[in-house]
Amino acid sequence: SFYCCDSPHSWEAEGFKEQGNVYYVKKDYAEAFNFYTKAIDLCPKNASYYGNRAATLMMLSRYREALEDSQQAVRLDDTFMKGHMREGKCHLLLGNAMAASRCFQKVLELEPDNSQVQQELKNAESILEFERLAEISFEKRDFRMVVFCMDRALEPASACHRFKVLKAECLALLGRYPEAQSVASDILRMDSTNGDALYVRGLCLYYEDCIDKAVQFFIQALRMAPDHEKARLACRNAKALKAKKEEGNKAFKEGSFEEAYVLYSEALTIDPNNIKTNAKLYCNRATVGSKLNKLEQAIEDCTKAIKLDETYIKAYLRRAQCYMDTEQYEEAVRDYEKVYQTEKTKEHKNLLKNAQLELKKSKRKDYYKVLGVDKNATEDEIKKAYRKRALMHHPDRHSGASSEVQKEEEKKFKEVGEAFTVLSDPKKKSRYDSGHDLEDDDMNMDFDANNIFKAFFGGPGGFSFEGNSCKANLYLLLIHLLIPCSDCTVNH
Repeated sequence: SFYCCDSPHSWEAEGFKEQGNVYYVKKDYAEAFNFYTKAIDLCPKNASYYGNRAATLMMLSRYREALEDSQQAVRLDDTFMKGHMREGKCHLLLGNAMAASRCFQKVLELEPDNSQVQQELKNAESILEFERLAEISFEKRDFRMVVFCMDRALEPASACHRFKVLKAECLALLGRYPEAQSVASDILRMDSTNGDALYVRGLCLYYEDCIDKAVQFFIQALRMAPDHEKARLACRNAKALKAKKEEGNKAFKEGSFEEAYVLYSEALTIDPNNIKTNAKLYCNRATVGSKLNKLEQAIEDCTKAIKLDETYIKAYLRRAQCYMDTEQYEEAVRDYEKVYQTEKTKEHKNLLKNAQLELKKSKRKDYYKVLGVDKNATEDEIKKAYRKRALMHHPDRHSGASSEVQKEEEKKFKEVGEAFTVLSDPKKKSRYDSGHDLEDDDMNMDFDANNIFKAFFGGPGGFSFEGNSCKANLYLLLIHLLIPCSDCTVNH
């Protein structure tokens, strides 16, 4: 019997238990708990009272207290099957699968045909299997698999803080910070001193580049759990990362670009898991790289930053500018389009329009390249370049060459004349430089290269290939001496 027959209050205690049962059936678990407690106070050696209160505590999701009551019940009566069952269920809900299995085995000894306990044993086995798989996956850094395993394990072990914390940590490592924060906050609402949950809250803040706040949470976690190695390491990394980043920023502001480049590179080695901070560091290093004229390296760093954070507008802008500086206009347009789609500001619209214009300009003939001069060439330099190129490609110079060579040289001769016509006229040159010529019909006129040549070389004291004057022959001789002709294989 579960009654305390030797207690003078046993009947009164039994009355409280009956009242507790009534409230339990009505699902008024708080009131049921009060009456079961009164029964225990009067008769503290009755196993069924502890069993009933354990059942009530389980309905109130107070599983640790329920576990204590279940354990007390089976200590008072080792044959109390429901006591062993509830103890096993509490262990299972709290994630202690091994302890749960021992309790369920005891139930099977008392009731070999109990089908419910056989299912609970399977649940315990599945938890152990998911724990094992999660441990292997964590070592392989397969954090998605860990989250999957913990979700499966939490179905029968819904009150296990350990599983929840591991899930939250992996969500943080996957960059799913709001979900990780939510899981950690739920734990802290129930257990404000949980060092693991405090660590995860700090980890989320750290990965979101709120380093000062993160350090506070890590210190709090270490206060609650002084041996928390993960919190200690994260705290050390957070402080080191902040210090190194600030050193790099200081060197950059002081114009020490080489030093800043080294410091940002060192900062990037501290914690590869800190995606957001590392994205900023790559972008900072790209800015320094562009100052040092390491444009391809800067583009690579921006690409790494974008890979870590696809929403990082600053990295797109920096990369687009580097593309502009290296005349990779299609890539620049693509990046500016992405920026403008995200943030439709006037500045971004102008940057996109400018890149689109430069792209159009890059697809037309580059008259500066045709003449072999710089874009800042003077009027005299343009004239000298034309003189040299026009004489180099004049058809008369290649009259003895094959028909293919003659066609090619004639084409180049016309291009040289076209380039000179535009670049020697200040108004046309200005419109060409600004790209306005792309919209002009009159800029795309037909050019007569021979007329341009005659106008440049002809007239009094000028030069013409026409006729067999001594002057013409002498000039041709000079050209052959100064400029190797296309069908020569040796220098004259």
